[in-house]
Amino acid sequence: MQHSRYVLVLALLGVFALACEAGADAGPAPTGKPRPARPSSMAALGDSITAGTASCAVYVGCSRNSWSTGSAEAVDSHYRRLLETDPALKGRARNFAVPGAQAADLPAQAASAVDAGSAYVTILIGANDVCAGGVDDMTSVRTFRSHVDKAFGRLKRGLPESRILVASIPDVYRLWELGHDDAKAVQAWRRGVCPAMLANATSTADADDDRRRRVDERIDAYNDQLAQACEAYGRRCRWDGGAAHGVRFSLDLVSKADYFHPNVAGQNRLADVTYPGRITW
Repeated sequence: MQHSRYVLVLALLGVFALACEAGADAGPAPTGKPRPARPSSMAALGDSITAGTASCAVYVGCSRNSWSTGSAEAVDSHYRRLLETDPALKGRARNFAVPGAQAADLPAQAASAVDAGSAYVTILIGANDVCAGGVDDMTSVRTFRSHVDKAFGRLKRGLPESRILVASIPDVYRLWELGHDDAKAVQAWRRGVCPAMLANATSTADADDDRRRRVDERIDAYNDQLAQACEAYGRRCRWDGGAAHGVRFSLDLVSKADYFHPNVAGQNRLADVTYPGRITW
């Protein structure tokens, strides 16, 4: 009787060992949901920065150099990075960004992205809401948020499964700090480049310092609203965490035509810091 029990125990141990060995060879069992496919279409919404203005030889929009949907080899855009892993994206990146666009224009651009059925949408908006005129012409924070919410609502209703990336507004005050002692930059800014921040660039008068501070604070307020709107949107929206705003721009990263818009190197830098590499698509 005892012998039979001993043989049975050995047999069970042998079966257990074989099962463990087979499990080790097979590798870990899959857990969770399978990773969804990367987006096979995308759209860019925004203003002249995303349109690639001043990144080509002439002072016009140059979307092939856009940090978002650019196809030129000179810029490692979101489009080109995604294309490396999903050839289905080829030729399916639309750039709806318009030079001069403000937050008020974002809902219409969002509607265009919906019509295009874009699976991935990037948004960078707000620079013109502070730069279009003087300090008194800046869009109020409440109005800015209202336009953003309207655009996000259109995206959520029309593209409920799509991913959204919201980039922060670059640091225009940092640009003034870099360029106000540079004669060529000051000369370019005198042609009306972002006057709320860059007018009277060499002045250190209290009134001018106060004006710049107010613009800087308004950009921070817009960025706060963009972050909050993205959080309210839900898990399919990703805020860049202030990465674009935090770029330590040098004058080598902006166009020599206006010392404001990112050149090719600047577009590359924006692509680097905003690309959602950690997202599970």
